[in-house]
Amino acid sequence: MSTGFGFTLVGEDTNTRGRAGVIQTTRGPIETPVFMPVGTLGTVKGLTPAHLEELGASIILGNAYHLYLRPGLEVIEALGGLHRMAGWSRAILTDSGGFQVYSLRNSSKVTEEGVTFRSHVDGSSHLLTPERSIAIQETLGSDIMMVFDQCPPSTASRREVAAAAERTHRWAHRCLDARTREESALFAIVQGGVDPELRRQSWETLSSEAFEGFAIGGLSVGEDPAKMAETVAYTAPALPSNKPRYLMGVGTPEDLLACVSSGVDMFDCVIPSRHARNGRLVTARGDINIRNATHRLSDQPICDRCDCYTCRNFSRAYLRHLNRSKEILFSTLGTIHNLRFYVRLMQRAREEILRGEYESWRDEILAERGVSVEA
Repeated sequence: MSTGFGFTLVGEDTNTRGRAGVIQTTRGPIETPVFMPVGTLGTVKGLTPAHLEELGASIILGNAYHLYLRPGLEVIEALGGLHRMAGWSRAILTDSGGFQVYSLRNSSKVTEEGVTFRSHVDGSSHLLTPERSIAIQETLGSDIMMVFDQCPPSTASRREVAAAAERTHRWAHRCLDARTREESALFAIVQGGVDPELRRQSWETLSSEAFEGFAIGGLSVGEDPAKMAETVAYTAPALPSNKPRYLMGVGTPEDLLACVSSGVDMFDCVIPSRHARNGRLVTARGDINIRNATHRLSDQPICDRCDCYTCRNFSRAYLRHLNRSKEILFSTLGTIHNLRFYVRLMQRAREEILRGEYESWRDEILAERGVSVEA
């Protein structure tokens, strides 16, 4: 068990399963619900740690697979770990490499021991096992580690999904046995595709083990969005109520609001940062494409209700100019805005849960963004 990790549930919404809590780490508290910016290679693209602190990020992600391949564990260890190397003093959650196994499934081989794959950097061959994944994450100095899992594609048969879930359970147990750093928490990953029975078997198996948190994996991999939401709705409430619940790799503001309603505490996704770099900016009234000519003469901020550095200082016209001129500054300013929107959305969700008004507030936000709300 991690000695520096804990979770306190401080409030629940009156009409939904929404939860407000506090995750305690050795690097400080994390109020939930929380959105975690993705810093795959030890950096959130385009931003400095100072930017992230100003926009309110209390935890970011790193990726064990990518960092293991480049710059490599020798470099990271020599520089004092991922936090010190990246200049980030707050918490870091690291993915185990399981999703990369999914993305490399056409060029990798899965056995009970682990996964053999070729590096996308130099073509070298590597074997990633549950034990190796934990060793990598511990070398990085992760505050929250993820078990090594097998994520099947949405097109997999029920038999294949069941086999992947069962292997994930065995690998999760091996990850528990492999951990040596008491200050690093370890989260299990519930698999099972969109099959309710397989999901039930997965959470029942994993909840008997001594994990500090539970993640819902294997979604947002090509399945129907309605099926994704349905799966979260029956999986999240079944996970232990005294531990954090993390939905991996999802999603849009609408996804986050729906899944908070189902009892999810933690989210990550590349959507806000990736969209920002491509000129798609999120606002209270829906997303905008800054490249559109309608913004050419606009002296308005991206969102008149946003308190981010970008909205306090720059107009849509200027941002459009930067984007069309391919200026690097645009990626920074756009990413600051989109991530601040996501972080603040979860902060507001927490406030409304504690007030007992989450459902009505959520429906107002969705309606303003042009999303129909079922009665």
